[in-house]
Amino acid sequence: MKRVEDLVRPRELPRTAEIAQRLNWLRAGVLGANDGIVSVAAVVVGVAGATGASGPILMAGMAAAVGGAVSMALGEYVSVSSQRDSQQSMIEEKRADLAQEPDLNLAGLARIYQDKGLSRDTAVLVARELTDHDALGAHLSAELNLDEDDVVSPWHAAFASAIAFTLGAILPLLAILLPPAGARVPVTFVVVLAALGITGWIGARIGGGSRSRAAIRVVIGGALALAATFAIGHLLGASGLVG
Repeated sequence: MKRVEDLVRPRELPRTAEIAQRLNWLRAGVLGANDGIVSVAAVVVGVAGATGASGPILMAGMAAAVGGAVSMALGEYVSVSSQRDSQQSMIEEKRADLAQEPDLNLAGLARIYQDKGLSRDTAVLVARELTDHDALGAHLSAELNLDEDDVVSPWHAAFASAIAFTLGAILPLLAILLPPAGARVPVTFVVVLAALGITGWIGARIGGGSRSRAAIRVVIGGALALAATFAIGHLLGASGLVG
C-alpha cells in the first residue's frame, strides 16, 4: 500500500491564484469584446440611420474602434497600476514586519491555521515549517490571499483589453459594410445581438451565474442601444442637418 506522502505531491497541484487570475483575464477579455461590439455597433448603426454612404460609416466605425481600444487600454493600465502599487505596498509592509517581529508573526500565522480547524500543536508545526520554507509567501497567502509572483502587470492588462475590444469591434464593422445598403441595418442588428448573446453566456459561465439570464440582459441592453442610436441618426438625417 502506498503511503499518503507518496500520493500527495504539492508541485502537481494547481495553484488557486493562477487559476483565478486566468479566469479573471478570460472574463475581462469577454467583457472587453462585448464593449467593442456594443459601442462600435451603436456608432455605425447611428451613422447608417443618417446616411447610406459607406464612407462616413467606415470612418465613424474606425474612429470608434481605435478610440475605444485606446480608451480601454488606458483605463485598464491606470486601474491595474493602482492595484499593482497596492499589492507591492502590502508585500513590502509584510516583509518589513517579518524582519522586525518574526516571533509575533509566527504566532499569528499559527493562530490563523488554528482558526481553520487545526489543533494548536499542529498549527504551530505547520506555521514553523511554512516559515522555514518561505516566511513571506506563507504570510501573504494566509493573511492576504496574495502570491508574490502573481502581482498583476498593467501592460499585460492594457494590451489584453485593447485587443479584446478591437476583436469585438471588427464584427459590427463587417456586418454593416459587407451586406447591400438596404440590408445593412437589419443584418447588423441580427449579427450584433447574436454575438452579444454569446458573450453574455460565456461571461456568465466563467463567473458561475445564470447563463440564460445574463445572455438575455446583454441582448436587451444591446438592442436598446442600437435602436436609440439608429433613431437619433435617422432623425438627424431626415432633418437635413447631416447629409
